Amino acid sequence: MRIGSFELKDRVFAAPMAGVTDRPFRRLCRQLGAAYAVSEMVSSEPRLRASSKTMRRLNHDGEAAPVAVQLVGADPAVLAEAARYNADHGAQIIDLNMGCPARKVCQVACGSALLKDEALVARIVESVVRAVDIPVTLKYRTGWDRLDRNAVRIARMAEACGVQMLTLHGRTRACGFTGSAEYDTIAQVKQAVRIPVVANGDVDSPQKARRVLEATGADAIMIGRAAQGRPWIFREIGEYLASGAIPAAPLVQEARSLLLEHLDEHYEFYGADLGVRTARKHLIWYTRRLQGGAQFCEHMNRLERCDEQRRALDEFLHDAGDRCDRLQYVSGTLDDAAAPECGGDAGDLDTTRACEH
Repeated sequence: MRIGSFELKDRVFAAPMAGVTDRPFRRLCRQLGAAYAVSEMVSSEPRLRASSKTMRRLNHDGEAAPVAVQLVGADPAVLAEAARYNADHGAQIIDLNMGCPARKVCQVACGSALLKDEALVARIVESVVRAVDIPVTLKYRTGWDRLDRNAVRIARMAEACGVQMLTLHGRTRACGFTGSAEYDTIAQVKQAVRIPVVANGDVDSPQKARRVLEATGADAIMIGRAAQGRPWIFREIGEYLASGAIPAAPLVQEARSLLLEHLDEHYEFYGADLGVRTARKHLIWYTRRLQGGAQFCEHMNRLERCDEQRRALDEFLHDAGDRCDRLQYVSGTLDDAAAPECGGDAGDLDTTRACEH
């Protein structure tokens, strides 16, 4: 499928997740089969651009095209100016966030709160599309609550304003991340517009990916929580969609090499002090479902230096490789270890949980 002039090699995408989809993690997802990966959401407020957090989120050095930046805000003029700024600083696609259900985002009329004001949605989209010469996309939810699902109206409006792709999470804002995603609404949106539609929500296996694509008719799927600690899910889904064969789990030694490389890039990106803290969630997701993972996580959480963390992961996976050739999860489901897929705030977007938006 295409987004503007960009031809994407596959139809499995990585969702934007606050505190997770930084540049090192996006690179890892792309390396493992994600055809497209969107940045953590960035505030449109110009006063925040000089903060270290926002500067990291706008760091795309060496990133493969297309570089997609997700913006959050509620003022059409401010969002338009932010889109121009990001286009001038390397963004090749602007994604508008109208899907985040976090209370602190909705309280300032951003994210999915915008779905309550369709006229404002139209003004925002029109302003941003006019402001830049690069594709503008929209990620949103099926509505504010179950009594007010307006996903189809929003989709038609966005298409008329020039949006070039829609990503729809199959829940209302009120649903948060409870219950199951409603794929019938995604199917209705797909039938209502001519632009590409991406299905998002609860896709956690190759088999589920195929079922969702068939049920919705969507052009692609977007993976969020299921990629936390399991970035090879993009490759697994791609292989399954192409061949119908269920992929084997990764070789332990391959996973060891990938994860150590990710850690090294993570430490370089954040620096030692912040890197050791922000790496902990990834280490927990990677290991807690493996044999001995719970004990490893307890030990790892007491480590205060990057070299200690790295050595601990290396030794843990080396021992796992001595026991078996391929990764073996011992109990529960992979998503048990995943944090809720949403969040951030409309200020400096400081989050403590991994969240999709």
